[in-house]
Amino acid sequence: MSATGTRTGPDAGDDRRRRTGTVRRELVVLAGALVVLLGLVLVGLGVGEIPLSPVQVIGGLLGQGDAVSDFVLGQLRGPRVLAALLVGASLGTAGAVVQSVVRNPIASPDIIGITAGASASGLVAIVLFGASGVALFGVVLVGAVGVAVLIAALAWRRGITGNRVVLVGVGVGAVALSITGWLLTSGSVQQAGTALLWLSGSLNAVDRTVVGALLVGFVVLMALALLQSPRLAVLTLGDEVAASLGLRPDRAKVLLLLTAVLLTAAAVATAGPVSFVALMAAPIARRLVGGGRTALGPAAAVGAVVTLGSDLVAQFALPGVTLPVGVVTGVVGAPYLLWLLARGR
Repeated sequence: MSATGTRTGPDAGDDRRRRTGTVRRELVVLAGALVVLLGLVLVGLGVGEIPLSPVQVIGGLLGQGDAVSDFVLGQLRGPRVLAALLVGASLGTAGAVVQSVVRNPIASPDIIGITAGASASGLVAIVLFGASGVALFGVVLVGAVGVAVLIAALAWRRGITGNRVVLVGVGVGAVALSITGWLLTSGSVQQAGTALLWLSGSLNAVDRTVVGALLVGFVVLMALALLQSPRLAVLTLGDEVAASLGLRPDRAKVLLLLTAVLLTAAAVATAGPVSFVALMAAPIARRLVGGGRTALGPAAAVGAVVTLGSDLVAQFALPGVTLPVGVVTGVVGAPYLLWLLARGR
């Protein structure tokens, strides 16, 4: 160990080999997830009342398709598949950031009230003002940030600590759910039907304009998350260690959590609250990568795989019935949450 605290000699070589191996494994996991994702995309674009072969799908994506495949891909299935990819990747990244910052495996946006707050703000816009499309997208973003600020203010005790954030978030989420219930009972039957479909987490009627806004938002926010990933890795060592390395923990946490909140809000504004994707994606990616590493790229890819795979099940599992994707992710995610609670301390 040198005077600056840097490892030297054999230990330094071991550390470098360990880091190189972890990065290599992260790239392998990311590549594997992308291969699975490509297969799901081909299925999602090809299967339906008008079947398209993989060759037709690829030709259509390359601009070499006929009028039928262009219509099916551009108007019917393409926006839905793209929305599933972006919603899943956004939620997977947001879950990875929140769980790492708070250092708690159940501290996903679903659990700590962010998703519930975004949903309540969206429901206010739908029921009271008839908002939709980009207007609804903006309202949900503002509402999610407001709820996040409220949770942070209530949980702040000389900094942001994991257990306080989880407990305060559960309470704020309960209040948001109460507001949601009141709005559902006070609106008209037509408004209640629209709101219930949106609240179930559905990709059945995605707005192409909103998907475009989500694409732009995801690219910007994912870039911000990746730029902040070195700080995220330092924060996982603890606030005292992070401060000793020259990082301002509270400032870094606020910036990272704001990025996660905006990613969650963008996903909710597009498809409604798709439950448990943010909770499951990061732990799955972390287990595949190994070493306890918070890998944002693999977490985003796993989130996209879970969401698109669940949407395919929702469309084709029951003949003649198209379920909301949130129903399928809930069936998978709820037992996982119970398992976490049962085995945790």
